[in-house]
Amino acid sequence: MQKSANDNHLADDVLEGAGEIAAFLKLKSRQVYTAVAAGHLPHYRIGSNLFARKSTLLSWIASQETAKVAA
Repeated sequence: MQKSANDNHLADDVLEGAGEIAAFLKLKSRQVYTAVAAGHLPHYRIGSNLFARKSTLLSWIASQETAKVAA
């Protein structure tokens, strides 16, 4: 089966594990686990594996910035 351009985009958008998510957000892995446990970080799981999309995290950050400005 041949991969489409959309498959490559999705693969480039997905962060796998707390380490990758932490590196993207410039945090420590423990901070990612704490934020996930508190329900403060958009993510999804497949089994026990933690994932997040870069695009979703960037949108979430933008909404956090907007909320702070409006408050």
